[in-house]
Amino acid sequence: MSDSMKTEVVVPDVAQDAAQHRSKTNTALRRLAKVALFTVSLFLFILAITLMKEGARDLAPLVRDRFHVTNPANSLGFGWLFAYIVMSGSPVAAAALTFFDAGVLDQMGAFTMITGSRLGASFIVLFIGFIYVLRGRNRGTSLSMGLLSLSVTGSTYIIALGVGLLMLNGGWLNGIQLQSGALLTSITDVVFDPITALFLTFLPRWSLFLAGFVVIMISFNLFDRCLPQMSLKESHVGRMSRLVYQPWVMFMLGAGITLISMSVSVSLSILVPLSQRGFVRRENVIPYIMGANITTFVDTLLAAVLLNNPAAFTVVLIEMLSIAVVSFIILALFYSPYQEKMLDFVNSITENNRNLAIFMGLILIVPIIMMFL
Repeated sequence: MSDSMKTEVVVPDVAQDAAQHRSKTNTALRRLAKVALFTVSLFLFILAITLMKEGARDLAPLVRDRFHVTNPANSLGFGWLFAYIVMSGSPVAAAALTFFDAGVLDQMGAFTMITGSRLGASFIVLFIGFIYVLRGRNRGTSLSMGLLSLSVTGSTYIIALGVGLLMLNGGWLNGIQLQSGALLTSITDVVFDPITALFLTFLPRWSLFLAGFVVIMISFNLFDRCLPQMSLKESHVGRMSRLVYQPWVMFMLGAGITLISMSVSVSLSILVPLSQRGFVRRENVIPYIMGANITTFVDTLLAAVLLNNPAAFTVVLIEMLSIAVVSFIILALFYSPYQEKMLDFVNSITENNRNLAIFMGLILIVPIIMMFL
């Protein structure tokens, strides 16, 4: 009888230990898979930049003549519409750098095209909010995050555009460079030049840009997959609620999440479900959006280093610094009135279908008009 009881006590312990061991093994395998996925995404990112750089020069007549990208206004609209089409800003920003490296765009054109890519990228948050509306969620809450993201991004980037062009024309940061180094350049040449040559045996040179663009889209998609999944527990809500009322805390949070994910689409898109669950409110996310709009340039900065083009690096650095200066000034001196104006603007758009339709029409028409200026 006693032996039987002992068996009943030991067997569940063995089963529990086995279950814990399987759980730990599965967790370790998932982490290893994410590391492998990150490695693959990084490899594809570098390959994409190499291919786009090689094919960009042959696209010069198409960009200049067919799309009429001949001045800063054209390139701003081009980057804006391009980001709409691909639903992402980072590949378009990388394309702008390769166009600049190939001489298709001048330095100012590359700067404005990258700015346009960020304006277009913020549309993804509004698109996700629209999906939530189709799923029967509250329209005002779902759309307001996307509208707020567009409004904050647009208002800060328009001001930063003037600041950045002033810095660019004055050559203020020409002496600041991040050297890629002979080692990095030689490694990328040894690994990726043979792959590029293999592509050239099957494809015309101009098509390498398109192939690289497809590869970079795949790279960003894989990188998004290797990010850890966010899980928020109710016990954390109390601590979060105390933090979200601090503008500088939210600013650092937005900058940090975007720095880790290297995707402003990812870091801003999580605002929609978080607002639906009541974890954040519209008035708390404006600094978060500002922070995200600065560190989103990290991947573009890496692309500039891989191109080994000092002037391209300067363009991206000025993009980051100009938006950072504008955001710091607003947060430090004008945050309360700025917050009030942004919220009033969003409320006026979501007030009725007519206002929303006018706004949606404008954000589509404006970049098209700029393409023909």
